[in-house]
Amino acid sequence: MASLFSSTLFSLFLLSSLFLSNANAEPERGFTVDLIHRDSPRSPFYNPAEVPSQRLRNALRRSMNRAVRFTNSFGPSPNTPQADITSSKGEYLMNVSIGSPPFPIMAIADTGSDLIWMQCKPCEDCYSQKAPIFDPKSSSTYKKVSCTARQCQAVDQTSCSSGRGGLNNGTCQYSIVYGDQSHSNGDVAVDTLTLGSTDGRPVALPNTVIGCGHDNAGTFDDKGSGLIGLGGGSVSLITQLGNSIGGKFSYCLVPLSSKSDLTSKMNFGSKAIVSGTGTVSTPLVKKDPDTFYYMTLEAITVGGKRLDFPGSKEEGNMIIDSGTTLTLLPPDFHSKLETAVAAVVKGKRVSDPGNFLTLCYQMSSDLKVPTITINFKGADVKLDPSNYFIQVADDVVCFAFGETDDFAIYGNLSQMNFLIGYDTVSKKMSFKPADCTKM
Repeated sequence: MASLFSSTLFSLFLLSSLFLSNANAEPERGFTVDLIHRDSPRSPFYNPAEVPSQRLRNALRRSMNRAVRFTNSFGPSPNTPQADITSSKGEYLMNVSIGSPPFPIMAIADTGSDLIWMQCKPCEDCYSQKAPIFDPKSSSTYKKVSCTARQCQAVDQTSCSSGRGGLNNGTCQYSIVYGDQSHSNGDVAVDTLTLGSTDGRPVALPNTVIGCGHDNAGTFDDKGSGLIGLGGGSVSLITQLGNSIGGKFSYCLVPLSSKSDLTSKMNFGSKAIVSGTGTVSTPLVKKDPDTFYYMTLEAITVGGKRLDFPGSKEEGNMIIDSGTTLTLLPPDFHSKLETAVAAVVKGKRVSDPGNFLTLCYQMSSDLKVPTITINFKGADVKLDPSNYFIQVADDVVCFAFGETDDFAIYGNLSQMNFLIGYDTVSKKMSFKPADCTKM
């Protein structure tokens, strides 16, 4: 049994400085950017009027909405195309510059999507945005992509119709529809995208495939300018970084309280290698859609009791997503896991004041919880109590695993204080226990 200590980690944001370089990114170059907690005082979404329990409830709602979006992406209606991206209620923000000269944008950064897009002039129907809107005419390196170009073929949900003003200019156009019917429509183009880094060395990506959105509406926040896809597809930022990062990126999620403005880190290339004492690795499984990062969950061990995961023989039965708060499991297995945890917890059981989580206890120094280990194929990841019990009120903590009707999702609460490495070339995920406040 382990003594419980709580930590309030919800959604996270990716924030990088703005720099510009005329040179291409160097092969196997390593660089690092900051990850900013969505509810940190450094985040543009920070609301000082909210208490920690309110922030948690909001994060849990976003987490479940995100799970629904993932489910939709596996079975889109033939009449309503779906895309693997989130709205501005997603979990990350990223500052980059687009074009020449550089134009700063702040966009949702999403590990569960691919296309990089932002709102563009002329805005036929754009959602309200506080920051200036990108004007492609102001960039000397901006070029529209033709319908026959390979870049057009790499983007999902594209068409070739009459250009604006009724002229058939052969421009490749994309159309993305969210599960909640939010949407983005516009031109597929290429331009220079520049990332900043904490070591002060800029990373410029000429001819980056982007979407220039002229018709965008729905549940977008006015603090964001669009979306940066970090998934595994061919037009994601990760894939377009290409040889410059050797297919590697990693992050270490800092457990933040409402009073903390510590940042997490996202590393690329040579700085993203996860190794050393305590490191365990599991295969990354290639499946459709290739946007997601799939692993194989074999079991979850509660104390000394191993609970075999149904469908454990199926390779790639779980997605890892740093933008989902809870770890989500099929209902029957979640019920079995929750029962096993409740059987060994030493404490007074109470209700969740927010009526969201189902296994909650009164917080006290006497509360004892079992050790939980996630048994991935070839990698046993031993969690800390703060990874699976969260404080939802001043005196209440709850078990931070939820239900999903489809596939399992490994959420960010289970990931905090681990250095987590993605190696898309060697096809493996690595986990190493770490104090992320010191990374």
